[in-house]
Amino acid sequence: MIELKNVRIGVADDANGIKKAAAKKLNIPVSEITEVVFLKKSVDARKKNDVFYACTLGVKVKKDENAVIKKSKDACIYSPAPEYRQLKATKMPKNGIAVLGAGPAGLFAALTLARAGLNPVLFERGADADERVKKIEEFFAYGVLDVKSNVQFGEGGAGTFSDGKLTTNIKDPRCQHVLETFVSFGAPKEILYQSKPHLGTDKLRNIVKNIRNEIISLGGSVHFLSQITDIETRDGALYNIEVNFNEKFRADKLIIAAGHSARDVFEMLKKHGAKMERKPFSVGVRIEHKQEDINKSQYGAFYKYLPPADYKLSCHLPSGRGVYTFCMCPGGQVVAAASAEGFLVVNGMSNFARDGENANSALLCDVIPDDFSSDDILAGVDFQQEYEKKAFVAGGSNYKAPAQKVGDFLKDKPSERGGKIKPSYPMGVTWCNLKDVLPDFCLKSLKEALPIFDRKLHGFADPDAVLTGIETRSSSPVRVLRNETLQSSIEGIYPCGEGAGYAGGIMSAAVDGIRVAEKITEEFI
Repeated sequence: MIELKNVRIGVADDANGIKKAAAKKLNIPVSEITEVVFLKKSVDARKKNDVFYACTLGVKVKKDENAVIKKSKDACIYSPAPEYRQLKATKMPKNGIAVLGAGPAGLFAALTLARAGLNPVLFERGADADERVKKIEEFFAYGVLDVKSNVQFGEGGAGTFSDGKLTTNIKDPRCQHVLETFVSFGAPKEILYQSKPHLGTDKLRNIVKNIRNEIISLGGSVHFLSQITDIETRDGALYNIEVNFNEKFRADKLIIAAGHSARDVFEMLKKHGAKMERKPFSVGVRIEHKQEDINKSQYGAFYKYLPPADYKLSCHLPSGRGVYTFCMCPGGQVVAAASAEGFLVVNGMSNFARDGENANSALLCDVIPDDFSSDDILAGVDFQQEYEKKAFVAGGSNYKAPAQKVGDFLKDKPSERGGKIKPSYPMGVTWCNLKDVLPDFCLKSLKEALPIFDRKLHGFADPDAVLTGIETRSSSPVRVLRNETLQSSIEGIYPCGEGAGYAGGIMSAAVDGIRVAEKITEEFI
């Protein structure tokens, strides 16, 4: 197959039009082309009167492909990269290889180890996907929080109740392998070529179950409602792990793929002297608009012919603070993402179809270690909890969320009622003034950024747009340090994924899980 980069395709072009575009790029007759597939596809809407798809195509031709590539002398025409190669172990470890957490990092680490023949044992504090859905639905309906199975914890991790974005800024050949793995477990094939692929919470729930079943079929095991509560070390190395406060599991290696909300895991590592460092993260709110308004702003007259639009905005303020949008969910909803009683956190999610009435996105401000109240390694956790508690109190009862209209927010007056945009948060909102919830520097920064973003995306600062608080879990507040073998300062412990500070989303977490599993596998080849 030949790959063609930077091919322009009209939004209304059919299969023949796509084939013609490929033939023109290759400077060969259309009749010489036997197959064309999308490898990448994105909407270019920079000019509202000239919207098109910018594509990378995979093309099969009748002639010798290498000869066609050589003749073209075009850097945008090339052979595809070699496929991912799975490592295979030739010997077994003396004791077990354990994985903490069944989020994307843990699942892909366990899957890679299982495919290598190393029989990993995966422990997840939350429930399996089906039971987890029931617990979350009960929480949304009645405000009854299960601290083990919620939007943060359970099979699939926090990403299972998100938009399921598969975008990443990392340049790693394993990314394509992750996408192909998702497709093999039931994801739509179009994620292989979309420039901004996503799965949606409805697709992810079944995919993670299929990955789990594959791990088990290859000799691994998966244990739900099984929280790793402590570790035992001997001579600076891992010896045992403790599960649910009383069960012991002999392990020489433990991949810690905890999410950014597993605060007890950070405490456990701190207690045992693992080297960690404080790191920046972000705090803010979710902002909601009508999805149709976002479509019109992004696509102009073409909006009726294109999928729901997204956006990504950022600015750097004179104060030195950065403000940006994050995890934008077209046609989605704001969700209750609390994982501890008495604390309130919001996030966003959407189904694969993205067919909801509202668009929502995090609107966040930088938080740096200097903002923390102490020099403690977990001071960032304390910071998060302080404002999550304030949000819970401001919500009033039953995990209602504090909310304010953008127009009132900019005028520094409490909102008394909603406008044309109905909040999608499932437990309802309490209209208020968000100055009672957010840090002062965040309030000031968001107020400065909203008019700037409105100039970039018309209607972003719509007075009726809804701000719902508080979002504090954009990334981990700590990084667990690791060496060139990807181990922590405690031998045999491998920090991994988003919670350990090495990833920022489903794709990068999955890739990091694979990297760690490969490093372990190399010892048994």
